[in-house]
Amino acid sequence: MSRGRTVGVWLWAGWLAACGTHESDLSNGKAGPAEAVAPADNVLVDIADATGLDFVHWNGMTGELYYAEVVGGGAALFDADGDGDLDVYLAQGADFEPGAAVPALPVFPRPAQPGGRLFRNDLSIDNDGRRLRFTDVTEGSGLRAEGYGMGVASGDFDGDGRVDLYLTHFGSNQLWRNVSSPGHIAFVDVTSVAGVDDPRWSTSASFADLDGDGWLDLFVTNYVDFTLARHKHCRSAGGRPDYCGPQSYAGESDRLFRNRGDGTFEDVTGTAGISAAASSGLGVVTADLDRDGRLDVYVANDLQPNFFWRRLDRPGLAFEEVAFETGSAVSTMGRAQASMGVVAADFDGDADDDLFMTHLGAETNTLYVNDGEGFFDDGSAASQLGPASLESTGFGTVTVDLDNDGWLDLFVANGAVKLIEEQARDGSPLPLAERNQLFRNMGDGRFEEISGRAGEALSHVEVSRGVALGDVDNDGRSDLLVTNNSGPARLLHNRSSEASAWVGLRLVRNGRDALGARVSVRRADGSILWRRVATDGSYLCASDPRVLVGLGAGDGPVVVRAAWGQGEVEEWRNLETRRYHTLTAGTGQRVEEPGTR
Repeated sequence: MSRGRTVGVWLWAGWLAACGTHESDLSNGKAGPAEAVAPADNVLVDIADATGLDFVHWNGMTGELYYAEVVGGGAALFDADGDGDLDVYLAQGADFEPGAAVPALPVFPRPAQPGGRLFRNDLSIDNDGRRLRFTDVTEGSGLRAEGYGMGVASGDFDGDGRVDLYLTHFGSNQLWRNVSSPGHIAFVDVTSVAGVDDPRWSTSASFADLDGDGWLDLFVTNYVDFTLARHKHCRSAGGRPDYCGPQSYAGESDRLFRNRGDGTFEDVTGTAGISAAASSGLGVVTADLDRDGRLDVYVANDLQPNFFWRRLDRPGLAFEEVAFETGSAVSTMGRAQASMGVVAADFDGDADDDLFMTHLGAETNTLYVNDGEGFFDDGSAASQLGPASLESTGFGTVTVDLDNDGWLDLFVANGAVKLIEEQARDGSPLPLAERNQLFRNMGDGRFEEISGRAGEALSHVEVSRGVALGDVDNDGRSDLLVTNNSGPARLLHNRSSEASAWVGLRLVRNGRDALGARVSVRRADGSILWRRVATDGSYLCASDPRVLVGLGAGDGPVVVRAAWGQGEVEEWRNLETRRYHTLTAGTGQRVEEPGTR
């Protein structure tokens, strides 16, 4: 047993002791759920059209094969109006040369309404059941995002209890402050006042309290130094004009903004050490990967070594890049891969966050298994996630306990970036379409691909990019919002069996969702499930900050602990299952836990 695994079991045993479990009971306890359940067939149904989520992404392509055409776009599932259900924001493309005297003719028709779109969730629940309906409220909201949209980050940056949006673009970014009032969703552009613009090509972003001062900081990943003036002409292996790759352009450094707590941010990229490395960032996730009580930042770079920015134990924000020394920079073969999407989660139930990221076809996606101290082994082959991804190019990815058995499954959105010859010969205007994939966690370190059984929604062959996770109808089953480049958004409704129990948790601290907190749920059988509170990860997307924990067959009350950071831990006992709970810092029982290392 590695030192990290020993620490994980020690922490778990300490918790059981604190909860009054006798030592003789430990022989039957487990650090994670005991058994994975095989999900039923046809559990994902696309309900976008049926619910009014009418959106088609437009990439603005004109036949010039501009590199930025094939990268977007993203989405967010977030509660814009504070009514307890998830609203939707979808990023939109734009003309590449809007000021041209004679704009080039686009390959796809322009959308009737330009810019990103905001949809209000009009969920109603009564004796006749749940009715889900989305209404486009963009025009009345004041939100005008008419630049070339890429990604979305969500978080309450000003601590007023309303979720704000940071939108990344191919060009200048925007920070939209949520000023909604009861019955009306409204946003105000505060980019200039807050000081968080970045005119480069930004992709994914993350809100997280990186310095532990109670305010959400902002990490923005930047891609490469591509502009229309620097456009290059590339060709496929078959000699066709094709999209260039990241190697054709210089990399960019990412950017870190520290929240001052007065509605403004300070650019600390240089002093924090982040500007020391330029690359090709596409995905970002913030998590305490080495369990030292401080949030770290992990960046997925395209065809360059990935970054693991470990937070240093010193005043202010300071990081060191440790991906190579921790085994998380390149594949087990020593090769830098085309990392796009990334997610951090406890796949194996050992109380630490592992890393999963998506890559180009023929490279395999990668699972980095955490040893508990922030050192990683490449588990792609052993987990069977690697071989199953060889024929696809992955982008967005989320962990979803599809059947609520307690084991985290994986969804991957696929779509090529290099022309697929057969589709090009057939005349496709965007010959990059692939099928998405769903992997069931078997509970023994292995995953099984079940895409073919999941439902008609996974039979589509499209150019998928982003995936956001959230329970859109509050029924205790996680749903998926999938974006397609030059295609329709799809809302995959989870219709798995309701036999498994669950508990939903919203963790609130300082008046906002406690992004970065860790939560553990002790089930009636003594097993413990670990989750993190976050909206980041995937690719260009922001997900529901609520933690939905599947409990399997155990339907008794649960004990929940929230680790807020800085050694603060609180506990709530006897929480009912099959419902959502809001747990606010200061309302639980303060407990002491062994050290994190």
